[in-house]
Amino acid sequence: MFGAKKTDGNSGGNTPSVSSISNNLITSGTRIEGSITANSDMRIDGELYGNLSCMGKIIIGAEGKIIGDIDCQNAVIEGVFQGKLRCAELLNIRETAQINGEISTDKLMVQAGAIFNVVCNMGSLMKMGTATSKDKALAS
Repeated sequence: MFGAKKTDGNSGGNTPSVSSISNNLITSGTRIEGSITANSDMRIDGELYGNLSCMGKIIIGAEGKIIGDIDCQNAVIEGVFQGKLRCAELLNIRETAQINGEISTDKLMVQAGAIFNVVCNMGSLMKMGTATSKDKALAS
């Protein structure tokens, strides 16, 4: 009577939607050549030679490697990255990371021990799609 719970799958809104649990994974031992577009988070433990565009967070695992360009909201890099990276919010570089190239991000964390050889642009102007014409003129 009191405190009784319904047991059907549609009650209470406790069932997560597909988009909230969808993640993409490239496992260790996998090599991909080409461009990838993802609407949800992505983890790379294998190798990607090409461009990656992601609406969520990108994690390059300790064994992961990306040679190419990345556009994302947030990123955690533990492995190897070489290219141009545009991160709208937070870029977290872990101690095992090896990064060479150019990065643009709003916020940056670099842990001691990381190999970090980049040209870096930081600040709110780097947010994806939010630069005004005045901001673009100042940047050029």
